[in-house]
Amino acid sequence: MGTVNVAVGQSGGPTTVINSSLYGVIQESLRHKEQIDKIYGMINGIEGFIEGKVIELNKALNEEDRELLKHTPAAYLGSCRYKLPDSMSDSIYREIFSKFKELNIEYFIYIGGNDSMDTVHKLSMYAKLTNSSVRVIGVPKTIDNDLTITDHSPGYGSAAKYVAITVRDIVMDANVYDTKSVTIIELMGRHAGWITAASVLARKYKEDNPVLIYVPEVEFDVDQFVRRVKEELKKRNNLVICVSEGIKDKNGKFICEYSSEAGTDTFGHKMLTGCGKYLENIVKNELGVKVRSVELNVNQRCKAALASLTDIEEAVEAGRYGVQACLKGETGKMIAFIREDKEEYSIRLECVECAKVCNQEKVVPREWISEDGTDITNEFVDYVLPLIQGESSPVMEKGLPKYCYLP
Repeated sequence: MGTVNVAVGQSGGPTTVINSSLYGVIQESLRHKEQIDKIYGMINGIEGFIEGKVIELNKALNEEDRELLKHTPAAYLGSCRYKLPDSMSDSIYREIFSKFKELNIEYFIYIGGNDSMDTVHKLSMYAKLTNSSVRVIGVPKTIDNDLTITDHSPGYGSAAKYVAITVRDIVMDANVYDTKSVTIIELMGRHAGWITAASVLARKYKEDNPVLIYVPEVEFDVDQFVRRVKEELKKRNNLVICVSEGIKDKNGKFICEYSSEAGTDTFGHKMLTGCGKYLENIVKNELGVKVRSVELNVNQRCKAALASLTDIEEAVEAGRYGVQACLKGETGKMIAFIREDKEEYSIRLECVECAKVCNQEKVVPREWISEDGTDITNEFVDYVLPLIQGESSPVMEKGLPKYCYLP
């Protein structure tokens, strides 16, 4: 067989290092010129590819541009939230594979999270059913860190680092006045509290703020919350609390739904926002103290200047490994991180079946959450600290970071 082409796409919510994985795919593909000719980038993921939106990355990016990818936030190729049909007889599959054939694409690498791994699984299943030689590999990315089997996912380390730094800054700010005050910080996390748990790293000493940390893995009781806030305010003037957007009561109702109904996205997931504001009003009405809520929002996934160097480097390696997996004949697999040594951090990469990853969710282990559900244990700290190590060194231009932009 002569040279073939590789296609790469990005899907779902961006992470700080999703473009580092793209960099890894491109660099590794360029190393195999005897097997790989063109590197096609899907504009706006599989949805854009269906519409014929592709770019030849070999020509679009020079060496300097490719290096900038490692420090460029958002998704360079654009993203999508597109769910492929469950039925393999749907015409969309024939259309996709027809385009693969037209562009001589034999390898497809999809950089994404849980729903993206569903796409990888379905396309590999269709290839198998139709005896297609196209190989499909998933490269993980998610700030939520909720992909199963893998120890962690590229994107999480940088999100955790950003949360720890930003919460520490907010704690410093909250302490400037010698009056009773409560600051509630709402963080991302629908069903898994990995991002919010990282706020424990903001503490400078035991019992420092944030004093209370609430994650979705434990049911949330508003009355108990108010009582605990009242107790803590007897011990200190300034109280900082971190909450996941997805905290819910014993009946499974999201706290953000107490004030208004949440909408849903294309995958049927509730679009959560507002629990911090709801709790702010509760505290204000019940305790009559100064209170504010802060929602960190999208900065949790795009603050490239505060990225973890470990995260960048691992994301690059995941992209490289995805190309290597294709060349070895793997398909329908996701690249997973396996932690080999817990004392001196080290990981290895391997391929795992996407069928075992998609539509599953990894939550924070219950033993990593305090018994009363208001704090995070040292076991979590030991787990997350290696992932936030090292600093990003972006190229600066006129005092601002220089990014790689799609032409």
